[in-house]
Amino acid sequence: MIKPALSGLPLEALQETLKPLPAYRARQVFKWLAGGVRSFDAMTNLSRALREALDARFSCYSSVISAQFPDPDGTVKLQITLQDDKRIEAVILADALQRRTACLSTQVGCPMGCVFCKTGTLGWSRNLDSAEMVEQLFHLRSIQPDIANIVIMGMGEPLMNLSELRTALGVFTDPEGLGFSKRRITLSTSGIAKGIRDLADNGPDIRLALSLTTADTRLRERLMPVTLTNPLPVVKEALRYYQHRRRRRITLEAVLLGGINTRDEDVDALVDFVKGLDAVINLISWNPVEGMTFEGRPLRQPSQGEVAGFMARLEKKQIKVTQRLRKGRSIAGACGQLG
Repeated sequence: MIKPALSGLPLEALQETLKPLPAYRARQVFKWLAGGVRSFDAMTNLSRALREALDARFSCYSSVISAQFPDPDGTVKLQITLQDDKRIEAVILADALQRRTACLSTQVGCPMGCVFCKTGTLGWSRNLDSAEMVEQLFHLRSIQPDIANIVIMGMGEPLMNLSELRTALGVFTDPEGLGFSKRRITLSTSGIAKGIRDLADNGPDIRLALSLTTADTRLRERLMPVTLTNPLPVVKEALRYYQHRRRRRITLEAVLLGGINTRDEDVDALVDFVKGLDAVINLISWNPVEGMTFEGRPLRQPSQGEVAGFMARLEKKQIKVTQRLRKGRSIAGACGQLG
């Protein structure tokens, strides 16, 4: 029998689930879970009878680490097996100052079909529930406790699973539990306009990134099929609405594909798209995945000259631009390689 996991419940929901136990007992369980405890037997301020009763009805976790892949650059990728034997991946990333970030998934596979992303080739299997999202962070913290930031940029499209993600974010940010600042959490979307507006209206007040890649509409339609149902003008208007409501700078992520979206026309289109937005463009050199093609030709990494030239042309037009460090490539843990 599969027992429901308590790991993904915010405190209020946990108190309701554990009734008729008093609220303080649920708070104790919540704090134990936030501290990384994986069994009720380890919750030593509960009586043995209560621990046995909880164990009979519930589980602490619904997933297990099935494989671990360390990269010499400090990146660690975990393969996590869920109760139905499906698998997802989550990653610890470290910057030059060794500040660590957890990259979490929201779906098994992905339905978006972006031609430069390995996860998109898997298709979509199902949404993750809040416990399966929360446990990714718990598993990563068991490897590296000092995780300072969270990015919702792993497998899947977060805005297609926003309800469960909101529940998980409630666990991450609860001051009685993990206590993450919302300013240290970033969600990346391929561009679901309705979801961006939902996030603007209903929160939570986390940081937002758009995986833009190119603002050339016809090219983006071929690279990212989501553009066909969420045209760029509609997405941009949703971003403007989000900024009006949330007063936060947006990151526009541009995955650079050698010889495809590094033209002068792509610079001009990005410059035009940024107008009216408080945004920074984050350039990401495509991380190679064997066998991936675009319209019959193999995808390739951009040369250093392509990246430097693209960045210089944006800066010349007074656009705020950064370049993402390439981490985890040897373990297929970098952007676009999960799955």
